[in-house]
This record gives sequence, C-alpha cells and structure tokens, in this order.
Amino acid sequence: MAEALKTLGLAAAITIILGPAVIAILRRLKAGQTIRNDGPRRHLAKTGTPTMGGILFLTGLTMASLIMAPVSPLMLSALILTWGYALIGLADDGLKVVFHRPLGLYARQKLGGQVLLGLVAGVVAMLWLGRGSALQVPLTGLTLDLGWSYPLLAALLLVATTNAVNLTDGLDGLAAGITLWVALAYGLIALAGGQRELVIFAAALAGGCLGFLAYNFHPAKVFMGDTGSLALGAAIGFLAIMTRTELVLPVLGGVYVIEALSVILQVASFRLTGRRLFRMSPLHHHFELAGWPETRVVIFFWALAIVLAIAGLYVLTI
Repeated sequence: MAEALKTLGLAAAITIILGPAVIAILRRLKAGQTIRNDGPRRHLAKTGTPTMGGILFLTGLTMASLIMAPVSPLMLSALILTWGYALIGLADDGLKVVFHRPLGLYARQKLGGQVLLGLVAGVVAMLWLGRGSALQVPLTGLTLDLGWSYPLLAALLLVATTNAVNLTDGLDGLAAGITLWVALAYGLIALAGGQRELVIFAAALAGGCLGFLAYNFHPAKVFMGDTGSLALGAAIGFLAIMTRTELVLPVLGGVYVIEALSVILQVASFRLTGRRLFRMSPLHHHFELAGWPETRVVIFFWALAIVLAIAGLYVLTI
C-alpha cells in the first residue's frame, strides 16, 4: 500500500511539474479546442483552450510506472496499449486542431484502429501474459472458457470503454476525476489479488489523473482531448482484462455506462418518436441545461463514481 501511495504521488508530481511547459507548447502549436455551437452557450467561452493535454498525464503515468516497477511484459503491455489508443486520439486531435481538418480521422479509421488494438491486446493477454480465456461471471461463481473467442470480448470491452470515456469527457475535470476513482478501485482489486505491477499501474493512472486536475478542473487551462480520453479508457480496460473483472467493469465504471447509454437512448428516441429524452446528451449536458453550474454537475458525477466504484468492489466480495 505504501508503494502504491508513493507511485500515486510521483505520477501526480510529475504531471503537475510538466504542466506549464506542456500547456505552453500546445499554445505555440495553436492546438485550441473548437466548441460546438449546439452545446451549452457558456461553453463558447472555452474556445481556444489548448487540447491534446492527455499527453501530460500520460507522461506522468509512464514515468511513475517505470520508476516504481521493473520493466516486464505486463507493464510494457499496459503502457503500449494505453499509448496505442492515445496515438489514435492524438492523430484525430491533431488533424482537427493543428491541421484544421474538421472531421479528424474518418470513423472507419478510428474504429478500425481501436478494434485492431483490442484484438491484439486480447491475444497478448491470453497467450503471453497468462490471462487465459476464462471469463468469471460475478455473483454466480461460474467460469466460462471462451477459448479463441476471448480476444473478441477484449476488443469489445476496450472499444466500448474508450468510447464511453470519450463521451464522458465533456466538462472540466469530469473524465479525469471519474477515472481517478475507478483507477483507485482497480488498485485495490489488484492489491487483493497480489498483482503488484497492476497495483503500480493503477496507482500511477490515478496519480496522473489527480495531477491533471490541477490544470483541468474548472476553469480548465487545458483539455485532455481524444488523446487523453481514449488512453484512459484503454488503461481501465486493460486493468479489467488482467484482473479478470470484465463483467464487473460496467459497475465499477458505471458513470461511463450511464453517459454512453444516455447518448444511445437519445438517438434511438429521436429516430423512433421524434422526441428527445434529455435536454441534451451525454447526460452531463442535460443537467447543465437544467440550470446546474458546471462544477456542481462535475462533483455530482464524481460522487456517483465513488458510490459505483464501492458497489463494484462489494460485488467482488459476494
């Protein structure tokens, strides 16, 4: 536990120390965020805030992990997968804000890269990292051997998680704050399972998010962009895969699920009935348009994330 706390503090410190330099570089690149006109009007004031800031906590995560844990297949796999998804996001962000191509990567390019990385991660986890292909069903005691179908599940989990985190990243400090609590929960799960390297990785992830909040909480000085949100989703997905808690992740990361479902339900309702269920989706915008201050929405979702993380840990004890 002491080692995990040191790792968390180190990742947070590295992220905070590097913050001013990274933000200055992003400003020089003119990597300013473009704000949607159909969103809450008060968000227009955020136009021009540097994005692609996910590179900041990724650096803290990587340096702290490699300093505190030996270089091993498990740690390298965690970092390579996280950076792989980050690079997809970086390419998308870069095309949008640096090269001024409004659509960024084409959807098929973005999704194709995510699926490919997910399949590779599933095979690597199953064959190289000793994960195997068994899937544990919570609350039942059942274990299903998926065989060579497991990489498909891993890819589905990683694609779903990365895109759910991406949808959650819509307010200052929202995605980073939620992921902080999910990462801490996974640190406890890994600790209980004696998976030291995963404890270090989860602690470094939590520390990176904590340090990033120094610059990302309202009013944000930098946004994580797809660079950060896809990386966070990949890191959480990898922790779920290697702790064999794939089916508990929807509870531990329940806020991600709620945010993604709000978008799906909104689109389905409008197409089927012509009516919207929410003032705007994802759900955090619904609360904003209902008159809640941004910080109140963020803190409410953080509190919900804590409750769901505890609920997920409880499910694992039954």
